Amino acid sequence: MTPDILCLGEPMLEFNQQPDGNYLPGHGGDTSNCAIAAARQGASVGYVTHIGADTFGNSFMDLWQAEGVDTSTVRQVNEAHTGVYFVTHGANGHEFSYFRAGSASSRMGPDDLPVSALQSVKILHVSGISQAISDTAADAVFAAIQTVKDAGGMVSYDTNLRLKLWPIERARAVTHAAMAQCDIALPGLDDAEQLTGLCDPDAIADFYLNLGAKIVALTLGAEGTLVATPERRERVEGRRVEAVDATAAGDTFDGAFLSRIVAGDDPFQAARYANAAAALSTQGYGAVAPMPRKDAVEAFLSEED
Repeated sequence: MTPDILCLGEPMLEFNQQPDGNYLPGHGGDTSNCAIAAARQGASVGYVTHIGADTFGNSFMDLWQAEGVDTSTVRQVNEAHTGVYFVTHGANGHEFSYFRAGSASSRMGPDDLPVSALQSVKILHVSGISQAISDTAADAVFAAIQTVKDAGGMVSYDTNLRLKLWPIERARAVTHAAMAQCDIALPGLDDAEQLTGLCDPDAIADFYLNLGAKIVALTLGAEGTLVATPERRERVEGRRVEAVDATAAGDTFDGAFLSRIVAGDDPFQAARYANAAAALSTQGYGAVAPMPRKDAVEAFLSEED
């Protein structure tokens, strides 16, 4: 049975710098993070990717299976490796260094897609990174979007701009083209300012609604999320915590938000829940380990009621 949510993209083994200068190994990759965050909220979710038939790839298979993420649409290949990245922390926040050239995920193309699974899914989630890693991967995302839309499913897109992967001009062209086919736009404010040339959150929301999105959830960091539909918009307040590492906070938001959408929440309720999940995820180091589970998010939300 196909999961309600399928995430497509590149998982990467993470090495996250600790206060003592050593690096803590973990798992990352934006859409993989999203899948795990959604699964921890109780959603039915699977992942679409290629990874290496190597130690790091095996580690991801173990992780997804332990987290309840369906791996029937994951393929391990011998001819390419699983990607790796490092996270360092400084005065300006966290910085990423990638070692992903030629990775198994970057070699995916339209012919590698699990068409039958895509035709059955309720929501497909992809991102700018899913398309930035290679031309063939970009084409695969467009093909996956079309397959889902033709079958009556919904598509979610997070811009997740990484200018180390592609120039801003190509990022704008590709992400705008993808967003024009999506139902749920999940941009972050910093990304959206660079991609649209706009600074006002309401203007950015209008930009993505005009492209064709039915729901825009523009994340504003600690200030919360601006949620907009063609009929209504509202700024949903963020939750304050003592944050130590914002790695994957946006991915946690995405997974929690989509989990609540498939559960039947409206986008404003979903954003309130996702803001809480994202805030909790910043209280520990790494992408996956600090992601909260549903009971922790609900307890956190009950503190304000």
